Amino acid sequence: MLLRDKVVVISGIGPGLGVKLAIEAAREGARGVVCAARTADKLDDAEARIKALGVDTQVLKIVTDISDRSQCDRLVETTLKTFGRIDALVNSAFVHGDFDHASTANLDRWADVFNVNLLGTLKLTQAVLPGMQQRKSGAVVMINTMAARKVPSVPEAGYAASKGALATSVKFLANEVGKDNIRVNSIHMGWMWGAPVEGYMVMQAQQTGVPLDELKAQVSKDIPLGRIVTDDECARAALFLVSDYASAITGAALDCNGGMYMP
Repeated sequence: MLLRDKVVVISGIGPGLGVKLAIEAAREGARGVVCAARTADKLDDAEARIKALGVDTQVLKIVTDISDRSQCDRLVETTLKTFGRIDALVNSAFVHGDFDHASTANLDRWADVFNVNLLGTLKLTQAVLPGMQQRKSGAVVMINTMAARKVPSVPEAGYAASKGALATSVKFLANEVGKDNIRVNSIHMGWMWGAPVEGYMVMQAQQTGVPLDELKAQVSKDIPLGRIVTDDECARAALFLVSDYASAITGAALDCNGGMYMP
C-alpha cells in the first residue's frame, strides 16, 4: 500500500478528483485522511464513500476556505491534535473562473482565481510546512493542469495563468525545503473522465446535438492512449508523488493526460 499509516491532508474535496483523492488515499492504507472543502456536504460524501470501503482509515472533516490563512491554520492545528503529524498535503482546491482570453478578459475577475489557486494554495502549504520541517519529513503535491503546459482549445487564460504561477512556485518551494527532507511536486492533469467532465460533455451534447460518444471520440483522437483517462487513475498518480516510492523526486512536473501533452 502506497500510503500505509500516513496522515494525508487533501484540500478541494468535491465531486471530481478531490473525492477520488480521498478515496484512493484510504484504499492505499492511509491512517488518516483529512478532508477539506468549503461546504460540509462534500465532506460528508467523502466520509461515506471511504467508510463504504471497509478500511480502518480515520476521516477528519474540516470546512476550510484556503484563501483564509486563519482557516488554514485551524485545519493544521486540528489535524495535529488528532493525529500528531501531517505526512502529506495534496493541494486540490481551485476556482476555475471565467472561460476567457488573455487579450479580452476582465482582469479584475482574475483576482478571485489567483487568490485561491495560487495564494490560497500557498497559504495552506505554509501552514503545513512548520510541522513537516520539525519532523524533517513530508511531501506536498500541487494538482495542476495541462492548460498551464499547452494552450487548450477551451479558452481558460485566467485559470491557466494562475496554475502556471503555482507551477513556478513549486520549484522555489522544492529548493527551499529540500534541506528539511520535504518534497514538493506538481502533477498536470488533462482531460479526466469523472463527474465534472461528464457533466460538461452531456451539456455540450444537449446544446450541439452531437452524441456524447462522438464528443468523447473527438477528444480521444488526440490522446495517444486512445481514451480519456479517469479521475481515479489521476488520483493514484498524484498520490504516488507523496508516497515513499517517490522519495527521490522533488521540484518535478508530472504530466498525467494519457500522452495528450508531451514536453
